[in-house]
Amino acid sequence: MSATDVLTVAAEGGVIGDGRTGANLALGVGLIGVAIGWLALTRVAGRISVGNARTAAMSAMAAGLVGTSLAALHLATSSGGPGTGNGMVGAVAAIPLGLIGVALGRRALARSRRTERTADRFENEQKLGSTS
Repeated sequence: MSATDVLTVAAEGGVIGDGRTGANLALGVGLIGVAIGWLALTRVAGRISVGNARTAAMSAMAAGLVGTSLAALHLATSSGGPGTGNGMVGAVAAIPLGLIGVALGRRALARSRRTERTADRFENEQKLGSTS
C-alpha cells in the first residue's frame, strides 16, 4: 500500500467506522502537535528542563502538518455538507488546530536558535575575558 493510499484511507475514516473517524484522527494529531509545541516553548523558556526543545519543536511542526493535511484530505474526499454526519465540521476545526501546532513549533525552534546563539556568545565572551 502506497503512502497516498494510506492517507486516503485515513482521511476517509479507515476501512470500518463512520465518516467522522478521519476528522477525529486529524483533530487528535493536530491536538498532539499543539501539546508538543506548548511543551517545546516551555522547554526553551527554561520552565521544564527535561528533553530537547529543538526536537520537540520539529515534532510539533511535523504533527501539525500531518493533522492539517489529513483534515484537508478529509474535506476533499467527504461527501455531503456540515451536519450530515461525515465529519466535515471536525475537519474544518482540525485545520487551524494543526496550523497552531506548526506555529508553536516554529516559534519554539526560533527561540531555541536564539537562545543557543546567546549562550555561545556568552561563552565566547567568558573565554576572551578570562585570557586577557
